[in-house]
Amino acid sequence: MDKKIYDGLDIDTVEKIAEHYKAILKLIGEDPERDGLKKTPMRAAKALAFLTSGYRKSAVDVANAAIFEYAGSRMVVVRDIEFYSLCEHHILPFFGTVSIGYVPDGSMIGLSKLARIVDVFARRLQVQERLTKEVCDILTSELHAAGVIVYCEAAHMCMRMRGVEKELSETETIEYSGVFEDVAMRQEFFNLLSRGKNK
Repeated sequence: MDKKIYDGLDIDTVEKIAEHYKAILKLIGEDPERDGLKKTPMRAAKALAFLTSGYRKSAVDVANAAIFEYAGSRMVVVRDIEFYSLCEHHILPFFGTVSIGYVPDGSMIGLSKLARIVDVFARRLQVQERLTKEVCDILTSELHAAGVIVYCEAAHMCMRMRGVEKELSETETIEYSGVFEDVAMRQEFFNLLSRGKNK
C-alpha cells in the first residue's frame, strides 16, 4: 500500500516532525493533550511540509516545462506575484510581491511559470535577498534572455512582531542581468510598474 505524501514528504517524516512540535509545546509550558492542541502537532507538521515544499521541486524543471520560441524583443513584465516564505533566521513569515521583467532573445516563458518559479524558491527557509537573486539567476540561465530584472518588496514578521517591532517596515530588493545593467532599461521597468499601480 502506498504511503500518504504531504507536499513531497512521506507520512513517516511528517509524523516525526509532529512529534517534535509536540515536544516543543511541552517545553514552552503547554499541554499538548488538551482539546485545543491535540491535533496541533500534525497540523503544524503538514503546514511546514507545504511551506518548505520548494526543497522538493526543481526550478530548472519548472522553467524548462514552458519555454517557447519567440521572435519579439520587447520587454515582458509580470507584476505583483504574491509570495509567502519563512525567514531562515527565526522561522517566522515574510511575505510580499515579486515583479519580473525580461527582454526575450529568441524565446519566452509561460507566464504562470514565473509565478511557479517564485513559489519554488519562496517555499524554503529564505532571506529576501537570496530569493530575489535566485529567481533572477534561474531565468537568466534557463531563458537565455537579453536581460532579466527582479524586484521584490516584502514585510518581515521577524521585524514586526519581535525584536525591533517596527510594524510598518518593508524591505525592497532588486537583481538584474544583461541589458538591465543599463540604468535606462531599469528605469523603463520601474516606469511600467508605477504605471500599472496607478491605473
